[in-house]
Amino acid sequence: MLSYITVRGGISLLAVRRACVLSRSAHSAPQSKHRAIKKVMVANRGEIAIRVFRACTELGIRTVAVYSEQDTGQMHRQKADEAYLIGKGLPPVAAYLHIPDIIKVAKENNVDAIHPGYGFLSERSDFAQACSDAGVMFVGPTPETVRKMGDKVEARSLAISAGVPVVPGTDAPISSLQEAQAFAQTYGFPIIFKAAYGGGGRGMRVVREYEELEENYQRAYSEALTAFGNGALFIEKFIEKPRHIEVQILGDKYGNVIHLYERDCSIQRRHQKVVEIAPAFQLDPHLRDRLHADAVNLAKLVGYENAGTVEFLVDKHGKHYFIEVNSRLQVEHTVTEEITDVDLVHAQLHVCEGRSLPELGLKQDKIRVNGCAIQCRVTTEDPARGFQPDTGRIEVFRSGEGMGIRLDSASAFQGAIISPHYDSLLVKVIASGKDLPTAASKMSRALAEFRVRGVKTNIPFLQNVFSNHQFLHSTVDTQFIDENQELFNLKPTQNRAQKLLHYLGHVMVNGPTTPIPVKAKPSSTDPVIPSVTMGATFDVAMRFLSECPWKRLQELRALIPNVPFQMLLRGANAVGYTNYPDNAVFKFCEVAKENGMDIFRVFDSLNYLPNMLLGMEAAGAAGGVVEAAISYTGDVSDPMRQKYSLDYYVKLADELVKAGTHILCIKDMAGLLKPEASKLLIGALRDRFPDVPIHVHTHDTAGAGVAAMLACAEAGADVVDVAVDSMAGMTSQPSMGAIVACAKRTKLDTGIALEKVFDYSEYWEVARGLYAPFDCTATMKSGNADVYENEIPGGQYTNLHFQAHSMGLGNKFKEVKKAYAEANKLLGDLIKVTPSSKIVGDLAQFMVQNSLTRAEVEERADELSFPLSVVEFLQGYIGIPHGGFPEPFRSKVLKSLNRIEGRPGASLPPMDFKALEDGLRAAHGDDITPEDVMSAAMYPKVFQEFKEFTGESLDTIKGEFNTNLKRGKILHIKALALGDLNKAGQREVFFELNGQLRSVLVKDTVAMKEMKFHPKAQKSIKGQVGAPMPGKVLEVKVEVGSKVEKGQPLCVLSAMKMETVVNSPMAGTIKAVHVTADASLEGDDLILEIEE
Repeated sequence: MLSYITVRGGISLLAVRRACVLSRSAHSAPQSKHRAIKKVMVANRGEIAIRVFRACTELGIRTVAVYSEQDTGQMHRQKADEAYLIGKGLPPVAAYLHIPDIIKVAKENNVDAIHPGYGFLSERSDFAQACSDAGVMFVGPTPETVRKMGDKVEARSLAISAGVPVVPGTDAPISSLQEAQAFAQTYGFPIIFKAAYGGGGRGMRVVREYEELEENYQRAYSEALTAFGNGALFIEKFIEKPRHIEVQILGDKYGNVIHLYERDCSIQRRHQKVVEIAPAFQLDPHLRDRLHADAVNLAKLVGYENAGTVEFLVDKHGKHYFIEVNSRLQVEHTVTEEITDVDLVHAQLHVCEGRSLPELGLKQDKIRVNGCAIQCRVTTEDPARGFQPDTGRIEVFRSGEGMGIRLDSASAFQGAIISPHYDSLLVKVIASGKDLPTAASKMSRALAEFRVRGVKTNIPFLQNVFSNHQFLHSTVDTQFIDENQELFNLKPTQNRAQKLLHYLGHVMVNGPTTPIPVKAKPSSTDPVIPSVTMGATFDVAMRFLSECPWKRLQELRALIPNVPFQMLLRGANAVGYTNYPDNAVFKFCEVAKENGMDIFRVFDSLNYLPNMLLGMEAAGAAGGVVEAAISYTGDVSDPMRQKYSLDYYVKLADELVKAGTHILCIKDMAGLLKPEASKLLIGALRDRFPDVPIHVHTHDTAGAGVAAMLACAEAGADVVDVAVDSMAGMTSQPSMGAIVACAKRTKLDTGIALEKVFDYSEYWEVARGLYAPFDCTATMKSGNADVYENEIPGGQYTNLHFQAHSMGLGNKFKEVKKAYAEANKLLGDLIKVTPSSKIVGDLAQFMVQNSLTRAEVEERADELSFPLSVVEFLQGYIGIPHGGFPEPFRSKVLKSLNRIEGRPGASLPPMDFKALEDGLRAAHGDDITPEDVMSAAMYPKVFQEFKEFTGESLDTIKGEFNTNLKRGKILHIKALALGDLNKAGQREVFFELNGQLRSVLVKDTVAMKEMKFHPKAQKSIKGQVGAPMPGKVLEVKVEVGSKVEKGQPLCVLSAMKMETVVNSPMAGTIKAVHVTADASLEGDDLILEIEE
């Protein structure tokens, strides 16, 4: 070690003496002629090209840009005085590496000098030589110096000659994996591969174990070859956790070399610099002096001219090691400019013209450090996904500016297209202050001001860096990012305004989310609002209104503290359409009660007693009032219909009363209760249970609802459900006004003033006009007594009618109703309440869509692809129907599929609410509430989409309106115009948001269907499987070459909430698959082909 220091010192002194002689001769010699530069080409792109153009403009020099075919719309092309295409027909990067084209453009356009920028050809000696051969000045070192410094092995040898310490490494570039293995055996691990002819982290790989050697060698070679046109590598011993310090140097043609102090570039990710600081924070003064001296000595040894950077590693013991010389301008040169007030590009150009550093006023004793500067590289990378580059169109760009902030950018503007072809750098943000904390504070403020929408950026990650205690108050090394994983706890961006514009744009292009089969327009009259409140179905609130159902409940409870609230609980299915673990049902009831729910109306769509008892127990355990609801079907007044007889209902009521229900309810969802049946049923229940309150719910589809409810009241019912007049009738409830009026001055008098009923009704009459396109009367003009035959529940009757029109079956609705009755018989005559009613409806639409009769369905049951809901019902997923499952229909449909015996939810493992909550917090942040957890437990996908969509939902777009995001945050939005259809099937939608022009790209779903022609399945060709209905592909279960059996599931389709499993019609091998997940299909679109 002592001998090394002695040798190092001797060489250093010799180098200094040589430098002094050169300096004296330069200053005493006559000044050489200056060759003025009048036109400069930048052989680069992006922000560095614009940086050089600006310097040239300040010096009165004309500028020339070159660009690839992919960069036609880039800003650097527009910032130059002239711009020319290069590399026509070449790949994006190759265009900027095509030396002949660049030289040709330079010569044809009288270019005096070419500035290479950084990257691409900036460290290629053959490019510097080509410029010289063409008589064009190269703004950089001489070709020989570029060659020496670009060859990392030769640069290392020169450093040794200059007495600069180096890391153990190879003496020449390696050409084989065997050489790498030999080096590793000599020096041990870890080692690092580096590109011999380029930098910037490309071609750099750390290897810690022998098993990783071959793979990393291949990766480093490939990266170096792609980035620099040469895959040569050299190897060094890897220094653990060093600081990365680099010294900015500047030399002229006369042997003068100065340093402009150092930069700390230790904050790196995969050897790519992320944050740079000048000067280095808390660097030992003696070490600083040694770094400066070594950098200058090395530069003088090689006769370095123009700008360059000498890079070092500093280990934890304060020892420094030479890494490389970057013979070009660095990305981070900006921070040096900020602390020294030296314009490095100006200096480069003047040196190239032949001016000396003293002539430019650049003497070492005149260079002073003024404060601190920090640079952040804002990139279009997503730190949440391992910094995966993001591409696309910048929809919104607002930068952080103000005192102490400098921005160097090129593609950072609204409407810019971020290409996948080039570096992900979006903008360099440089903050300056009197010291590191001041500069860091300005940087934090600037980053917080940025708004970039349309592409992901690393800004949230950078903000975490600038709030990190170690970064602000101590030194950092190259492992800083890896060792501080809290930097990846990213605060999600809200992006509320842009999400709202996307939603509005979608509505403007494609219409409302729910397809509207009519052209009815909303009323322009706003209703006069009386003192009333309203709610919505649990999942509907999230799915269609984008509102939290719990928040609705909380707000209503606060407004109405003294009126009992009631909710529907689907027994063991809670508020969903599937089975849940028992603890989920109990937990839901507990949370609902805590939020203000009082009465739980518990029912089951099949009147399956085990499911009902679980729901009742859960509601009771939560402290709620239990109302057991018996779903009604059939006709107890018809002696010919005995499956659901009066005796059936009374016996079921017996079981529910024994179980402890507080209230009995008859839930007549189809409106099948006739006056006579009402008297029989309610009378029997009242006689059997004289002290139990009886509640009746019905629908008025047939028009006899008022008479039936009055009959129930006469027979002893305590409560009947009604609807305000303007919302009553048809598939809704009977008229409130009619019942109040009919009961007036009788023993059933309600005591309600009709005037108040009329005021209430008037409000809703006007309100309905606002929702005209969605109103059932848009397609349905009256009720129909045929409900006594088809037994379709009121809500489903409306939905089926609407869906039939939406799917182009409006003229076949009569067939749909008949098919519903037939489907009900096929399934064994079910109680029909959601979800059992949906099962019957799915089968009915399937029969109509495929022109199948009941007999044909029964005959072909073993080969048809039934809707998923039908298959799962037959498997026992929602319970066991009264009288059992229909045979042999069930066995033919299910074949070998499993069957559930007993209560479906009984076999499910308990739900882990803690794990669910942790997952939600990881995905959506820490503001997850117990109510959110329950929403996700009931409807995982719906809750996910609800959380992703924030902002107000508007189904009609007025020309101009205001919307409140929160207190003090008001958006003023004006819809301006729709653009033409582009090649991607999108339209640009233009808005004015708070006085600024905004636009979003929205897919035109109709146009995209027209642009894509999917082949149809030919029924005459055996083995071609077509879509049995229009829909979206949820899952493809097979691939080409798969062996399938007859009846085996092939894929799953979804449309209008109905899922269908497409089964194989034959045994064979999959020949071709024509669809992928998420593909939209029309009826008979070819899904796949099977060959025997």
